[in-house]
Amino acid sequence: MKRPITKEELPILSGELALAINIIINSFAVVLMLYSGAGISAISSVPFAFSEVLPHLSLGTWTYLFQGLLVLILMFLQKRFVPQYLFSFVVGFLFGQLVDVHELWIHILPQTMFCRILYFIISYLLLSVGIALSNRCGLPIVPTDLFPREVSQISGIHYPRIKISFDVLCLVATACMTKLFLGHLDGLGIGTVLAALTIGKMVGIIGSWLDKHLVNAP
Repeated sequence: MKRPITKEELPILSGELALAINIIINSFAVVLMLYSGAGISAISSVPFAFSEVLPHLSLGTWTYLFQGLLVLILMFLQKRFVPQYLFSFVVGFLFGQLVDVHELWIHILPQTMFCRILYFIISYLLLSVGIALSNRCGLPIVPTDLFPREVSQISGIHYPRIKISFDVLCLVATACMTKLFLGHLDGLGIGTVLAALTIGKMVGIIGSWLDKHLVNAP
């Protein structure tokens, strides 16, 4: 019978590594989910809507502008200036730049029906893992990940409920913008809705697994 592994024996995951993994895989996952044809992820749906309505700025640029707005809202909710939130915006800027980089090469991937289904599954799992890692890195994180976590702490409401509500609000805003200005819904698909309604729960499941198998060392 195997001896249970103690916390001191678990592998250590540094905060810097967790944050780097989050930025790299989530920026890729956002673009991959859109490329799958199932719809863009909820956290990037609002910047996507702006990039379609006002295309003179790229998706990456609208991404960190939207993230800047989230930072301002958090400071308003906290009723004070929070320096750490500004560092989060810098992380969001890097995230937005990587989104634009991935958009440059993503078109080389094949788009068969099987591949598109596979792309959605991969992007969904990558987003869930990335968000779970960012919530545990102990460092300034991408504002779209920071926002639901901080609102959960401020309000005392469980994270999955806040995350799902935030994602649904993003989808509603995207639907209204694209319908009003473009005359049709754009960027939203069955995958977008599925991810919005379930990814908060998936992040919680993956987070619990990480807590059992890794030690966070910010």
